[in-house]
Amino acid sequence: MMTIDVAGDILAQGLKLVLMISVVAIVPSLLTGLMVSIFQATTQINEQTLSFLPRLVMTLLVLVFAGKWMLTQLIDFTVLIFEQAPQLIG
Repeated sequence: MMTIDVAGDILAQGLKLVLMISVVAIVPSLLTGLMVSIFQATTQINEQTLSFLPRLVMTLLVLVFAGKWMLTQLIDFTVLIFEQAPQLIG
């Protein structure tokens, strides 16, 4: 039976999954941006493409290497929700 506690648990699991997946995708890009910013500050090179391209490349690399894991996590969560649906309805 669907109660407030069960709905809260499902919502918490979903939010935790979203945070995990977004952290995996965002943190490497942020660290790359920080390193490029430090490099630009020390060399006084203020080129816009110098800050954009490394972050883009890092994000694409993370998606290539961690994309399978991200998709697997999303599929597992979706399957879990669909498997629990009959129990929650009746």
